[in-house]
Amino acid sequence: MKVEFLDQTLRDGQQSLWGMRMQARHALPACEALDRTGFRVIDLTGSHHFEVLVRHCQEDPWAMMDALKAAMPRTVLRSGMRANAAISFRTTPDALMDLWMRQLNRHGARSFWIYDVLFDIERTQRLARVAKEFGSEIAGAIMFTLSPVHTDAYYAQKARALAALPEVDTLLLYDTAGVLEKERLSTLLPAIVAEARGKPIEFHANNLMGQSAKAYCDALALGVSILHTASRPMANGPSVPSTECIAANLAHLGQSHDLDLACLPPVAAHFEAVGRACGFLVNQHAEYDLFAIAHQIPGGMVGTLKAQLQQHGMADRLGEVLAEVANVRRELGWPGMATPFSQLVGIQAVLNIVTGKRWSIIPEEVITYAAGHYGQPVAPIDPQVLDRIMADPKAKAVLANPPEQPTLAELRCRHGTDDDDELFLRALVPQADIDRMRAAGPLVTSLPLASSAAADQVIRLMKTLSSRHFRIASETLSVELSR
Repeated sequence: MKVEFLDQTLRDGQQSLWGMRMQARHALPACEALDRTGFRVIDLTGSHHFEVLVRHCQEDPWAMMDALKAAMPRTVLRSGMRANAAISFRTTPDALMDLWMRQLNRHGARSFWIYDVLFDIERTQRLARVAKEFGSEIAGAIMFTLSPVHTDAYYAQKARALAALPEVDTLLLYDTAGVLEKERLSTLLPAIVAEARGKPIEFHANNLMGQSAKAYCDALALGVSILHTASRPMANGPSVPSTECIAANLAHLGQSHDLDLACLPPVAAHFEAVGRACGFLVNQHAEYDLFAIAHQIPGGMVGTLKAQLQQHGMADRLGEVLAEVANVRRELGWPGMATPFSQLVGIQAVLNIVTGKRWSIIPEEVITYAAGHYGQPVAPIDPQVLDRIMADPKAKAVLANPPEQPTLAELRCRHGTDDDDELFLRALVPQADIDRMRAAGPLVTSLPLASSAAADQVIRLMKTLSSRHFRIASETLSVELSR
């Protein structure tokens, strides 16, 4: 069997390790090698990445996307979206979600993974139909989590519903906490494959427990043919397994692929150099920790929880918070631990620990979840907890104001623009953040190099590539290489 690779260096890798801070200049020098590697798809961006770029990096995400697309003309680029939201904690009007899908296509994305932790199949299909206006590929995501109610039969039913959509081309088994082991895979994957209608199965498993590379190898014999990996410095830990590791394992298993392995070292050298220069995490590893099965917090969330506790002078209480996460999740009806529910559960757990009185402070988003505005919970909320939530003073207003559904014309009027790129940004982040981004000037595409050692490293990197001419320029360095 020939295995296909889907690259996550620029999306999950940087989301898990760099907190979505990857900018165009960080990635562009490696794009030529990435593009030549032979990946089926390169995953590129999502709405939270757009938000971080505008608010924290003062970079125009549309310009970023255009630059990376131009630098990788050979490979299909992917974007991802939650079926009912472009912003982490809020539901988003359907008209704006449809616009978001169209604009991503207009800027070059031709593959999408669409997910909803509560499996709103109707919304998934609507977005998939919009993508098909551009001939794009759709992966219907099956967001995996461990709980008493998330059985093989539950996931088989969801796989059946997604595979029945003619717009869905592949099914994506997505293990955010990296908890899948061979015993569960051996029953889960056959149940999904049986309902897949022959559509290819993708597998994405974050390596939080240090076992996802083994899960990838086990999954190949059970029907998976597309694996999500990242360049080694951007892999492992809370990210996905490395392309280098999985390619080597495939050779031992006698499996074939179409990757040009000679392209991998320069990409790895580049991202290791950039990560170290910018103070970002690289070359992460994880130890096997059974406690992770209890809380199932995604990797990127652990850093957020640490920061929240540090603000309250309680950094030493992370273990208590993670234990409380398991309690809150059970009480809220076992929501899957992916956006937005991993954040909702995590924040509530922090509040319960910080205040010393459980459920004394309840965020509006938790009330919104209990009110069913995100969809029907997979299991009933604990009755006593539900009573506490609905007794909160904010509950009356939440119940009286379900998510609105303005038209596109109304949204354009509300945000004062007919420019659809601008409309999405204005709906996503405050205008003051957009103004700061505009004031920062045009997209920066060169990679500043602070030292001659860094310059030498980049020169060595570029010499490994096959192109005959390169020019590297920054405030501190201008180099031309001809071969």
